Amino acid sequence: MAGDRPEGGEVPLLYSEGNVAARVALEREVRGWSTTELAERVTRAGVKMNQTAVWRIENGTPRRRINLDEALAFSRVFELPLEELMSPPLEGLDIASRRLVQEAVEAFYATRDARDRLHHAVVAIANHIKAHPDNSRAIHEQCLRLMGDERDARTLSGDIEDGGHY
Repeated sequence: MAGDRPEGGEVPLLYSEGNVAARVALEREVRGWSTTELAERVTRAGVKMNQTAVWRIENGTPRRRINLDEALAFSRVFELPLEELMSPPLEGLDIASRRLVQEAVEAFYATRDARDRLHHAVVAIANHIKAHPDNSRAIHEQCLRLMGDERDARTLSGDIEDGGHY
């Protein structure tokens, strides 16, 4: 339908190699990486690439083609699903905003991973106390000694007594 086309008559592709090239440039800039640093990261991810290749993907005329292995490596390096990497960049978000969102996402995942580690450690201690009930008091005292803050130590001890952090 004529109404479905933008001004210029071209229908934008939902997924395209051009989108990947634009996303590579955007994601690299958001992270503050140079083209050299991105090339090194892609190489460490298993696909040999140099700075010139990254520059030609982002800026070349004609633009350098991206093969499937490279697309998968970019996806891994940027920690984005391949489908997201192939999607057009979102409009209306400047680089500073994208960096802030990226930082928040990374902090979210780090916090989630830390909570999971804490939960597993607390469960292991709770199981150890069940098997060795005579150690309970000494374990709680060690929590206080290591943490230094009585309120935090009580919180951790309470989690241990409850058998988990969640």
